[in-house]
Amino acid sequence: MQGQTEASATENIAHADWDRQELSSEIIWKYHHFEDLFDSKQSVTVFEIDLSKGTIALEIPHVETGFRTTSEFAVQADAIVAINGSFFNTKTGGSTVFLKQDGAVYSRTIEQFTPYRENAGFAVDEKGEISVIQRPIEGWESLVSYPTLLASGPLLIAQQEIVSQKDEKFNTNRHPRTAIGVTKDKRLIAVVVDGRNANAHGVSIGELSIIMEALGCTDAMNLDGGGSSAAWVKGQGVVNYPSDNKKWDHQGERAVANALCFKLKK
Repeated sequence: MQGQTEASATENIAHADWDRQELSSEIIWKYHHFEDLFDSKQSVTVFEIDLSKGTIALEIPHVETGFRTTSEFAVQADAIVAINGSFFNTKTGGSTVFLKQDGAVYSRTIEQFTPYRENAGFAVDEKGEISVIQRPIEGWESLVSYPTLLASGPLLIAQQEIVSQKDEKFNTNRHPRTAIGVTKDKRLIAVVVDGRNANAHGVSIGELSIIMEALGCTDAMNLDGGGSSAAWVKGQGVVNYPSDNKKWDHQGERAVANALCFKLKK
């Protein structure tokens, strides 16, 4: 985390003058460009979604082979906001980790997939309650009480405690990152941090954990990042600065295999 302490970074995030736009009574879109967060420039997009009213629906549109952009998935789902999902095969497309939706399993984690990169699950139970959970020893298919579940990782925060991480380059290097978490007061926090640019340096997994904690998450997980990181808003399109075109604009979106889309229940 370079020279800045966790406490000062948390204070920086908490007191930032966020650009804020209410997209519905349940969804707030926030953005801030930090000139000095973790001793670096950071560009952070946040979707804050109130789950307490029971009016938000989640959809995880996906392809089993090939690719689509987060934007295409979001339009398909008639979403209000969307972020990119989890890991996929960059050559042939399709998910490389466990994905179940409405009780149907669409993909299973491929053999020899790095365990710490799929030790967390974004899960919806039979009552529609959303949570971030840790992978059980018995595996994802043992969780029969969650009809919808997308695996990813690393797990960032578990029961209000930041999780210690393996000393691996995937964790320690700074990259664009996407993360999702839940708060004690039933808000969902979706975050996209830009990177690989002079205007936005990206974050490590440890720094991402601090961001999620500062935003109030009691449980949180990392999703696919790098060039995949994308945040989309209905009527606006991509609102972060995807890195795949190596430009500081909103055009560098990468095609992926799935996305997390949020909309109002009908």
